[in-house]
Amino acid sequence: MKPEYLPFLDTLIDAAIAEDIGSGPGAGDHTSLSTIPADKRGRMRLLCKQEGVIAGIEVAQRVFLRLDPTITFEQCLKDGDRVKIGDVAFYVEGRLVSLLQSERIVLNIMQRMSGVATQTAVYVERLKGLHTRLLDTRKTTPGMRVLDKMAVEIGGGVNHRIGLFDMILLKDNHIDFAGGIAKALDGVHKYLKENNLQLPIEVEVRSLEDIDEVFSAGGADRIMFDNFSVEETREAVRRVAGRCETESSGGIALDTLRAYAETGVDFISVGALTHQIKSLDMSLKAV
Repeated sequence: MKPEYLPFLDTLIDAAIAEDIGSGPGAGDHTSLSTIPADKRGRMRLLCKQEGVIAGIEVAQRVFLRLDPTITFEQCLKDGDRVKIGDVAFYVEGRLVSLLQSERIVLNIMQRMSGVATQTAVYVERLKGLHTRLLDTRKTTPGMRVLDKMAVEIGGGVNHRIGLFDMILLKDNHIDFAGGIAKALDGVHKYLKENNLQLPIEVEVRSLEDIDEVFSAGGADRIMFDNFSVEETREAVRRVAGRCETESSGGIALDTLRAYAETGVDFISVGALTHQIKSLDMSLKAV
């Protein structure tokens, strides 16, 4: 788990707990509190009910301990393992009220993360034997990006930027509003110098001619070919000729992924990894 993800993760977990249990007067899991003695202990297990790549086990442990530090967590599988129906990912033991309060939060997180990891693994497999790496995007559920980013890595993909703060990415709107590629890049270099920042710079291009303009304006760390055909991408990679990293983006589906990768492009970003997924089925049941 990347250290830079932890602040986002803990904030997300706290928000999920408050969303379910509430805060202030009247808060609490009243169903569990009214039916289960406060000191009664028990044991539960996470059961996989569908084949795929499991993700979120480390996050689940963090949720349990956030709600109740006395809970014990017995891990049977690890994030990234391929699972089949009937596999047990972990056992948890502790106060039943705490376990029941954690149940839906853990399942919601793990089912989605496992869905993202499973879909990512399918795309990564399609790139087998090629040097091209699969990137995620910022097309994530607001407030839950850290989970999606973690799940993509678990599935074998590579994280792009976390947000707007850790990379310069000049997209079409930035370029158009700035008055062109040269003016946009000039503004970026001045801004980074004035603010004593060192951030990677990526520029989105919409034509082969745009590539030449990027290098004429001082270049970038990476150039993104937006909505290029396979043939255009092959020529774009040739024009860049190793002077910076290259990335393909825009409408690239599973059935066209390998053809784009065979052009020699370094990265392919796919929004569908996080915004068109099916959660993996699992349950958390009493032992």
